Amino acid sequence: MALLKEVPLLEVTDAVLGIVEVCLAHKLMPQDRGGDALHLALASHYVWDILLTWNCVHLANANKFRHIQRVNALLGLPAPVLATPLQLIENAYDS
Repeated sequence: MALLKEVPLLEVTDAVLGIVEVCLAHKLMPQDRGGDALHLALASHYVWDILLTWNCVHLANANKFRHIQRVNALLGLPAPVLATPLQLIENAYDS
């Protein structure tokens, strides 16, 4: 926890909550406004390059990525790369 003291917290703005609602309306994520949809909305709104997650059902799922890209494109937002930490490490060694 001491390492996280210096990490800034992202603000959950009305814009972020709007992205959550679009995600839920397009059935991208389970109907939980504080879970996966919020994580994806934060990553999209703040234009993260990568969202690391162990959630391979709803986020780091190759079968869902195109759907996520399409919905984000409707919103004018880029889609972050969705990967597990292991995928990131494996890709680092492939370079």
